[in-house]
Amino acid sequence: MMQLARIIGARLAQAVAVALVLATLCFAFVQTLPGDLALSVAAARTGQDRLTPELTERIRREEGLDRPLPEQYAGWIGRLASGDLGVSMVSGRPVIEELATHARLTLVLGLTGWLLSYLVAIPLGLAAGRRPGGWLDRVTQGLAVLLASTPAFLVGVLLISLFALWLRWLPPAGYRSTAHMVLPALTLALGLAAYSVRVVRNAVVDVHSAFFMTYAEIRGLPPGTAFRRHGLRNAAIPVVTFMALQMAYMIDGFVVVETLFGFPGLGNLLIRSLLARDIPMIMGAGLLIGLVYALANLAADLACYRLDPRLRRMGSA
Repeated sequence: MMQLARIIGARLAQAVAVALVLATLCFAFVQTLPGDLALSVAAARTGQDRLTPELTERIRREEGLDRPLPEQYAGWIGRLASGDLGVSMVSGRPVIEELATHARLTLVLGLTGWLLSYLVAIPLGLAAGRRPGGWLDRVTQGLAVLLASTPAFLVGVLLISLFALWLRWLPPAGYRSTAHMVLPALTLALGLAAYSVRVVRNAVVDVHSAFFMTYAEIRGLPPGTAFRRHGLRNAAIPVVTFMALQMAYMIDGFVVVETLFGFPGLGNLLIRSLLARDIPMIMGAGLLIGLVYALANLAADLACYRLDPRLRRMGSA
C-alpha cells in the first residue's frame, strides 16, 4: 500500500510539473511569434474591417500586453495559484469554461476512436501473434506500415471522399449530431490501430516464447488454456504501457483531425487561439494537455501494478 501511495504521489507531482512546463513553453512560444500581439487579438475580436489603431492600443492596455513579459507571466502564475485560469482575450469568457466545453467533445471523440482502435487491434494482434509469420501476420504488418506512414489528414480526406462524397452515408464535417463524430473517430482509430496491432502481436509472440509457457504446456495444459491462465496477463503489461504512450499521438491527432473535420473540440480551439494569439487560452490548453498526458501515465502505472504481482512484491520488500 505504501508503494502504491508513493507511485501516485510521484506521478501527481510529475503531472503538475509537466503541465506547468508545457504552459510556460506555450507562453514563450507565443511571445516569439512575429507581429503585434495586440493587433492579432484585436483582429480576432472585432474583425479586420473594424480594426483601428485606437482599438489596438486599448486592448493592449486592458490586457496588460504593455507590461514586461516577466510581470505578465508572474500575474498568470498568481491567478493559477488561486485556481483562476483567466479570461479569453477574444471571447471574454473564462478560460476554464471554454476549455470545459471543448474538452468534453474531444474526450468523447478520443474515447470513441481509442475504443474502435482496440476493437480492431486486440483480436488481430492476438491472432497474428499466435501464428507469427503466417498470412495474417504478414497482412496486418503491411496494413500497419501503410497506415502508420500515411498522414492523418490524408486518411481523413480519403474517408470523406468515400463515405461522405461518394457513398453519401455520413456528413463530411461540423458537429450537429452523433453522425458527425463517426469520420473523425474512424480517422483517429485507424492511426492508433496501425501501431497498437503490432504492439499486441509482439507482446503475444514474446509471451509464447517464454519459459513459463513452455513449462505449462509440458505439464499438459493445452496451448489456449496455458495462454489464458498464464500468458494473457503478462502480454497485457506492455500493451497497457503503450496505451499511455499513445496519448502523445492522440493529442497530435486531435489538432489535425478536428481542424480537418471542423469539429469544435480542444484541438480546434487551440488552433484558433494560436491564430488569434489568445495567451490565456493557449496557456490553459497547454496546462490541460500536460495534466491529461501525465494522468494517463499514472493510470498505466496503476494498471501495470495491478497486473504484475512482481511489482507489488518489490514494493513490499
